[in-house]
Amino acid sequence: METKVLTAHVPRPLAEKVDQLAARLERSRGWIVKQALTAWVGQEEERRRLTLEALADVDAGRVIDHQAVQAWAGELGH
Repeated sequence: METKVLTAHVPRPLAEKVDQLAARLERSRGWIVKQALTAWVGQEEERRRLTLEALADVDAGRVIDHQAVQAWAGELGH
């Protein structure tokens, strides 16, 4: 797989935590950063997918009235 070098300035305490993780896991700093970026990008892609899905539901009228939600929530304590 072709790769590309990314450079980022991170706060020193975060860099030190990455170094500690790398040492504990016996992995490179680059491996740790790649794992973190992969997880974060996946999370953001899922968040966007869910947001678009929710907006499509709103556009299609698949919503619940605010008063109905409040009434339902009020019944939870009983």
